[in-house]
Amino acid sequence: MEGGVVEVDASAFRECLSLSWKNPYVLRLAFSAGIGGLLFGYDTGVISGALLYIRDDFKAVDRKTWLQEAIVSMALAGAIIGAAVGGWINDRFGRRKAILLADTLFFIGSAVMAAATNPSILIVGRVFVGLGVGMASMASPLYISEASPSRVRGALVSLNGFLITGGQFLSYLINLAFTEAPGTWRWMLGVAVVPALVQIILMIMLPESPRWLFRKGREEEGKAILRKIYPPREVEAEINTLRESVELEIKEAETQDKVSIVKMLKTKTVRRGLYAGMGLQIFQQFVGINTVMYYSPTIVQLAGFASNRTALLLSLVTSGLNAFGSILSIYFIDRTGRKKLVLFSLCGVVFSLVVLTLVFHQSTTHSPMVSAIETSHFNNTCPDYNSAVNPGGWDCMKCLKASPDCGFCASGANKLLPGACLISNDTTKDQCHKEDRLWYTRGCPSKFGWLAIVGLALYIIFFSPGMGTVPWVVNSEIYPLRYRGICGGMASTSNWVSNLIVAQSFLSLTQAIGTSWTFMIFIFITVAAIIFVIIFVPETKGLPMEEVEKMLEGRELNFKFWQRR
Repeated sequence: MEGGVVEVDASAFRECLSLSWKNPYVLRLAFSAGIGGLLFGYDTGVISGALLYIRDDFKAVDRKTWLQEAIVSMALAGAIIGAAVGGWINDRFGRRKAILLADTLFFIGSAVMAAATNPSILIVGRVFVGLGVGMASMASPLYISEASPSRVRGALVSLNGFLITGGQFLSYLINLAFTEAPGTWRWMLGVAVVPALVQIILMIMLPESPRWLFRKGREEEGKAILRKIYPPREVEAEINTLRESVELEIKEAETQDKVSIVKMLKTKTVRRGLYAGMGLQIFQQFVGINTVMYYSPTIVQLAGFASNRTALLLSLVTSGLNAFGSILSIYFIDRTGRKKLVLFSLCGVVFSLVVLTLVFHQSTTHSPMVSAIETSHFNNTCPDYNSAVNPGGWDCMKCLKASPDCGFCASGANKLLPGACLISNDTTKDQCHKEDRLWYTRGCPSKFGWLAIVGLALYIIFFSPGMGTVPWVVNSEIYPLRYRGICGGMASTSNWVSNLIVAQSFLSLTQAIGTSWTFMIFIFITVAAIIFVIIFVPETKGLPMEEVEKMLEGRELNFKFWQRR
């Protein structure tokens, strides 16, 4: 194996399952910390459905794309700050206290959003939630990683990834459940206070990470926890290894100045770890996953499904596949290894993005025509259509792109037949629906719409088991203990900065260059990600955490990553 990695056999997944009766304490630690991942997933996923109804309540949001992007992206801006500060909080106060602080921020943010009376207050609540997401995104997997036996560490950290995707799936279920309830989006956003409160109660009763306790000189507390985590025959070896690792770091710290970014980058092992860890986090976002998670109902509408409820229902399918993919990751990550799994994942993402690109290109170039007769049937024709030089050449897509004030009322007999280009307002929408027609403002009727759902489903199936989980697993195990908190914070920050850039630009890009060309950009980025993983990402499967530094120190490029060394 690359870098002298210790081989683990195929029983790692079965051993992880056997913890439920052999050592339920380990699973209790992992599940309790993993609720942070559940909140992370819920609060990032819930906005996609809530946004459909926020647009209905706040007309300014419906008409201004930048305001929609701001509501989504301000949580990401908060996450950037939360991840950056979270690294220091993790190292200074411990992983457990960082998770508790994240829960408090989740609770406050969810309550503020549920009570918001205008978009500004809603954005403030999203910032609070974002701060919690940023802290939880690194604190939860770090806590699980440091409180897990090395043989099942990958599977248990993947459990956090499963809870993230499970939280996203739960958010779509909640969205669907409240579509007919008064207050719709307020319930969707406010429900998150419940798991936040549950985790606060659970984490108060749990101990700190044993590795952090050793680092802070609280060795006896750390030993007591390790004896609960490891079998009796392994615990003394783990204690000795951890003690030696901490003593070495303390000696290095005494002979060096305080940790600084410059000094970290001059350290070969840290620098190589950051290349791999930060690179994976950046590419995780730039291959487009959160355009799917934040805007999947909008993408479904762009594919030609007009109803909010239909868009949510179809998005629920992709979200469910995301959760299923995380289960596959728990099974495969300690069998195939991190590197092979992520490369297979990225190759599948390329194929899925090609499907989406072709589908949206066909939908855009073959949208129904605008009929002057159908349009004149109503009394509120779109002004841009009236003043057009050649209205006979207009189709649905041209009508929608002409102005945010234009909408398309499909033909009653067949939605693919010529329809009407009308002023977009509630009155027109109601008139269109009264005649059993479909009203479109985001996308146009298309016979290829179902293929867009297939493309989204394939994207999730390929992305989730590998690229969805591996970056978090690698970042929880690749850095030396002394730098783990700050490096993890840097990697998480790079993830959220990338996330913010993609989320803030997606809708604007689709308006400027079209949905198909936007997905084409993601294809080129994914190909670059494949090349990056082959060159820069080492295999850490089965490697005890204290051996990671030695592996990085002597690592050489291994282009034949599928061969064992």
